[in-house]
Amino acid sequence: MKNICFVLLLLTLSGLRLGAMPSLPAKGQEDRLHLFILGGELSNSAATSVEDIDQVMPRMKALGLNTVLVPACWDLMEPQEGQFDFTLIDRTISQARQQQLKVVFLWFGVWKNSMSCYTPQWVKTNTRRFPRAMTTTGKPLEIVSAFSDEVLKADNRAFEALMKHIKEVDANSETVIMMQIENEIGMLEDARDHSQLAEEVYRKGVPEQLLTYLKKNKLHPWLQQRVNLKGKSWKEVFGDDLFSDEVFMAYSYAIYVETLAQTARKYASMPLYVNAAMNSRGRKPGEYPSAGPLAHLIDLWHAGAPTIDMLSPDIYDAGFKGWADRYALWNNRLFIPETRCCANAAARAFYTFGEHRALGFSPFAIDKAAAKEVEPITKAYRLLNELRPLLMNNKISSWGLLFDQQEKERVIDEGKLRLTCRHYFTLPWDARATDGSVWPEGGAVVMRLAPNDYLIAGTGVVVSFATAYEQQFAVQRQLGEDGFVLADPQHKENLLKTQSNRFAGKRMGLLFVDEVKVEKDGTLTYLRRHNGDEDHQGRHARIAVGDFKILHVKLYEY
Repeated sequence: MKNICFVLLLLTLSGLRLGAMPSLPAKGQEDRLHLFILGGELSNSAATSVEDIDQVMPRMKALGLNTVLVPACWDLMEPQEGQFDFTLIDRTISQARQQQLKVVFLWFGVWKNSMSCYTPQWVKTNTRRFPRAMTTTGKPLEIVSAFSDEVLKADNRAFEALMKHIKEVDANSETVIMMQIENEIGMLEDARDHSQLAEEVYRKGVPEQLLTYLKKNKLHPWLQQRVNLKGKSWKEVFGDDLFSDEVFMAYSYAIYVETLAQTARKYASMPLYVNAAMNSRGRKPGEYPSAGPLAHLIDLWHAGAPTIDMLSPDIYDAGFKGWADRYALWNNRLFIPETRCCANAAARAFYTFGEHRALGFSPFAIDKAAAKEVEPITKAYRLLNELRPLLMNNKISSWGLLFDQQEKERVIDEGKLRLTCRHYFTLPWDARATDGSVWPEGGAVVMRLAPNDYLIAGTGVVVSFATAYEQQFAVQRQLGEDGFVLADPQHKENLLKTQSNRFAGKRMGLLFVDEVKVEKDGTLTYLRRHNGDEDHQGRHARIAVGDFKILHVKLYEY
């Protein structure tokens, strides 16, 4: 992996403040997780023919991606048992090389979005050899059982053939930089498999290996609250409900995936991850894909699949920031392999890298997205690519901003200095701020280069600076369209409040706000000065909604 040019230095120094502390690597992952993925995932059928691959890869390069996430489909790779066809794999790799792109392959093997739709026909039609998962009523599902040795052998054999082939054709160029094992694993209709094979395993109780792990490790708060380490059966240890069933199934899925992960390690040291469909919208296990690599189940997945490097969220629901934060854990590096491809994805990318120093970010079905949805991502990736040398520097603190119409302010406390960050539409100058329009999201990376020296990169944000002392005297007042304070009946009362104690400290001023370009060595190249109307006569630094800029801000006290 040392030759990969898209590098993000892991931030592993104990006690280093980087805004929000990024998640640290676990299980000796450091060498495998030095990546900086400005990615996009292709739609599921976009790489199922040579012609499709030939036309889609140049388009991905033109969009500003450095990495493409591409399905590797078992049914197309092994149409006849034991006969492998790597035509599509080879074409993907060769086209990526021509376009100077990297590839993350997604193994669509036994499970894709819970279902077994990518298994070859010879697997689908032989349910005796490859049994199905079942509901509590004995209803067979379009989900192959994780408890079948024959299923695991066939899946692992095909996956091993893929990994071996990648090593043979790509060892020198390292075009393929990461592997996803299966896709959005999880049980539907029921929280766990109730087939005969599954019931036999369930009746044996909690394996000693899992009990030992739970006793020795710091657990996720959700699991810590419900675990009873004095028990032996699944119900005794984890309770008697759907979530107990989910725990059993999560550990079983993890044990299955670990076999494939160990197979991958025989041929490559690249990062391995599993992706999760979210447990959102108030649904219960089985209503969402139960037992997948979800944040609250991280201990079950770590215990059962220690070779996996990351549990990664596929975020399509509202509340992007909250979902991302759940996975940016001390023992789980954040990587977002799928998220909604929309105009707001650009702002979300800034937050992901700024707040969590993420491994990467990847909107889904980017090949099918409309221009108005993709153009902001292209602009965001251009700036993030410029920021890469600074994000690599572990001496530079960073924060991520993400604002919408509901959550529109964040205060960053730097001790003697406070940064008040807001959505751009909290200013009065854009008609869309007050005409009933839905606010597009604003997002940015804020970086502290040195004392009183900051970089702001993003779109749709405004940042003001104040000493902690002067912040005590601040009175929030609404501005009019001309930028001056609106008439306030309480003005005299508020003024008396601020004058009750004589101001005896210092204030923070803007020495300058310059729009800049970041060069490959991390130095800044001046483009233009923002002054007068552009910084509201020295009151703040701002980037309008729809603009994508990097601002260099220097401060002074007076």
